[in-house]
Amino acid sequence: MAPEGRRGTRYGRLLRHGFTDPEAAARLLDSPSLAPVRDDALFLDALGATADPDLALFGLVRLIEALEALDKDAQPLLDTLLGAKPLRDRLLGVLGASDALADHLAGHPHDWEALVTYESADLHPGVAEFEAALQDVDGPDALRVAYRRALLSIAARDVCGTSDVAQTAAELADLATATLRRALTIAETEAPEDAAACRLAVVAMGKAGGHELNYVSDVDVIFVAEPAAGSSGAESGDESEQALKAATRIAARMMRICSDTTAEGTIWPVDANLRPEGRNGPLVRTLSSHLAYYQRWAKTWEFQALLKARPMAGDAQLGYEYVDAVTPLVWQAAERDNFVTDVQQMRRRVVASIPAAQLDRELKLGPGGLRDVEFAVQLLQLVHGRSDTSLRSPTTLEALDALAAGGYVGRQDAAALDAAYRFLRTMEHRIQLHQLRRTHLMPEAEADQRRLGRSLGYRSEPVTELHKAWRRHASAVRRLHEKLFYRPLLDAVAQLEAGHERLSPRAARQRLEALGYADPASALRHLEALASGVTRKAAIQRTLLPVLLGWFADSADPDAGLLGFRKVSDALGKSPWYLRLLRDEGAAAENLARVLSAGRFAPDLLLRAPEAVALLGDEHGLRPRSRTALTQETLAAVGRAEGAEAAVAAARGVRRRELFRTAAGDLIGAYGTEDIAQQEPGEALDRVGDALTDINAATLAGALRAAVRQQWGDELPTRFAVIGVGRFGGHEMGYGSDADVLFVHEPREGVSEHEAGKAAFAVATEMRRLLQLPTSDPPLLIDADLRPEGKSGALARSLASYAAYYERWSVVWESQALLRAEFVAGDAGLGERFIELIDPLRYPTGGLSDDAEREIRRLKARMESERLPRGADPTTHAKLGRGGLTDVEWTVQLMQLRHGAELPALRTTRTRAALVAARQAGLIGEDDADVLDEAWVLASRVRNAAMLVRGRPGDTFPSESRELAAVGRYLGYEPGHVGEMLDDYRRVTRRARAVVDRLFYDAE
Repeated sequence: MAPEGRRGTRYGRLLRHGFTDPEAAARLLDSPSLAPVRDDALFLDALGATADPDLALFGLVRLIEALEALDKDAQPLLDTLLGAKPLRDRLLGVLGASDALADHLAGHPHDWEALVTYESADLHPGVAEFEAALQDVDGPDALRVAYRRALLSIAARDVCGTSDVAQTAAELADLATATLRRALTIAETEAPEDAAACRLAVVAMGKAGGHELNYVSDVDVIFVAEPAAGSSGAESGDESEQALKAATRIAARMMRICSDTTAEGTIWPVDANLRPEGRNGPLVRTLSSHLAYYQRWAKTWEFQALLKARPMAGDAQLGYEYVDAVTPLVWQAAERDNFVTDVQQMRRRVVASIPAAQLDRELKLGPGGLRDVEFAVQLLQLVHGRSDTSLRSPTTLEALDALAAGGYVGRQDAAALDAAYRFLRTMEHRIQLHQLRRTHLMPEAEADQRRLGRSLGYRSEPVTELHKAWRRHASAVRRLHEKLFYRPLLDAVAQLEAGHERLSPRAARQRLEALGYADPASALRHLEALASGVTRKAAIQRTLLPVLLGWFADSADPDAGLLGFRKVSDALGKSPWYLRLLRDEGAAAENLARVLSAGRFAPDLLLRAPEAVALLGDEHGLRPRSRTALTQETLAAVGRAEGAEAAVAAARGVRRRELFRTAAGDLIGAYGTEDIAQQEPGEALDRVGDALTDINAATLAGALRAAVRQQWGDELPTRFAVIGVGRFGGHEMGYGSDADVLFVHEPREGVSEHEAGKAAFAVATEMRRLLQLPTSDPPLLIDADLRPEGKSGALARSLASYAAYYERWSVVWESQALLRAEFVAGDAGLGERFIELIDPLRYPTGGLSDDAEREIRRLKARMESERLPRGADPTTHAKLGRGGLTDVEWTVQLMQLRHGAELPALRTTRTRAALVAARQAGLIGEDDADVLDEAWVLASRVRNAAMLVRGRPGDTFPSESRELAAVGRYLGYEPGHVGEMLDDYRRVTRRARAVVDRLFYDAE
């Protein structure tokens, strides 16, 4: 056979054995050092069984060359490669999985002999065996070498399958324990006086404490110290202080021995940041100091961390005293007032900490990752471990098994979660093992993914199979993360036969309380009503509720969300499309949960029109409709009704649905096509204001048509128009705003002024009556008090009467009020003529006189002193308080009155648009304009939030804690940050008031 043919045959054989570079592999196999084994079929098969045959072969050649360079006989190594299969597989398995351990062997070639031992005791060594291996180590560098030598045997058992992932993690934790103890001994030997002055205990935390350590991970610890035995023990005296100083020096030295990097590499970082006050607190504390902190200052996450605390090194008695003292505090954590808030914050903090570019590669922190499993298990432990001591294991998989055995988690769910956790931890271990670097990210290079896949047993298409398995397990974790909390609750109330234990009523209430439900007994009744029975409806509810309950729990008021869902389900339960919509349209179910748990306004609307649930499943269902479309629908509904009251009821029906559409879209952040995170608060507020203005304009148009048709048929004796003023005319209506209007008419040809005026008054009066009829809908109150002469003036005036009044009697406040006047309903031509009439009044040529400006300032000062409600806090009143709506609006309106005649851009009814025009014209600085705009937007959103949450108008923050929290969620604050919200509001409005003082009151 030609040389090329022989080479091709050989390369093909190498490719079949898993080599990716057969040419390089052939050269290495032809090296003289491998002559005794190159033709051995079992040797080549063993290389092909490794995660990376190329890496294993290269590492082996390096090892043999290192032995030869040291004049060591490589024959024992070669005999091992030709000898017993387990020993050969262990060495090659390590070399094929870990470049870092191959480097270690190249630097310390005699350490390969650590893999030869294959006694039963070697299969699963513990702390004692590792301590024996380290006992003769006499310095930091020697400890680093000995640690890597011990790591070789752990890695060999891991990659060859002798140890499973739980056993590997436990061995790594035991090796860390032995290493830390030896490092402490070295530190104490270096400072015998310090060692004699104190008792120092090192308490393991985190994965080290839970016997589930990674190959490369910080070893989390807490240090506890007391004066040495035989001292006076006066903790407040000099001896205690000296003991703490001595213990601190020893602890710091021990940490450096483990953490420092030298020519021999490093061991791992020792992290003491889980101690009280974190890195800002003292490194070492006495036991009493620890307890004082935990009893007074500790947060829930600190008790969650303490769940894994165990004595690790140093004074064992002191270590056990510490654990015994803190353990009762751990199991009382779920009873803390802020437990739910803290838990919600912890969950969000984990997700928020992931860089966006790494989210899809995260094994630990990403959705469906290791942290999801650990968090779920630990939370269930904290909730139910109070009364069930069998749940208190610090090891995740042991705790999960105990939760299943106790009926707190379904056995099938626990088994699936166990499998997913083991898979993800194995991936994490193998990724870290390659370079012995701390990482939780899926590698990006295909070669690295191929090695990882092969290390997990995927051989035909390792990369494809790896990703498929990863997606499957991550998806299972995401799904089970919800089921773990909520499925057992349904099993407890569904009254179905089950093959496993159910939560007891007490355990079910405990879990609901821990998830934020204030009335768990009622919540269980709602769940029973929704999920019990064998009907198709109940079966679908049992599918939906685990996810819905999670969304409710993530809100400010889970009880309200669940109650609302039961009411909507009761109202629509017989509609075949309802549950199908929630089941099949994922967005619909989540949107419904968010709306139902966000306050009273939107749910109350939905319960009066439950068919509006359909809007939540429509991709475009939450976008506001145009005023033209709304007016056409409202007028058509009015036209079909018999009688004025029925007609207004029909108009209210349209308004009710559209208010729900607007409120739901606002709460969900679904206006337009932008992502919620990309929406500026001002933009979202403008959309709400436009939508509410259009809805109410269409409603007024319907009420006007109903009032006219009742007495006059199709045509009124006088043309009639409704002019919106205030927030109505400014497109700035909130959910609780009245409709400020002016009524204007103009007699038709041949109709006397008296007859026309009488008809106009009758229509205006009837519109108000119809809209004030008792209803459960949010009211739309017509306020006409801004008309000439106020409440004592005529309700409706002719255009000529308005002209005569404004020419002779108008005062400056009326000009200011007309700045936001805009036609909203009725005769559009008449509306345009009215606007033409008032333009010279609201945009006076030459601006304002000095007297007029003084009058405006006097009126503003009077309003501040007289109209603020008694007892109201002026720093948080959104309308009349410091830097609130009125402050900003009057400042902007003063600029419009001064310069509107000469600057057309200022002729707008909208506050924010006028502010932009003023800035562009140089009437206000950019920074000042931004300050006023921010304050106006924030104050407007506070008013909207108060209405959405409480279901009734309000100009300040609610006092009830849940309502206040719900307002915070609407404004973008996470649970537990209510104080920050109030501080921010005061800061923003205080800055705005300073601008108002300078620009409006001319305060220099």
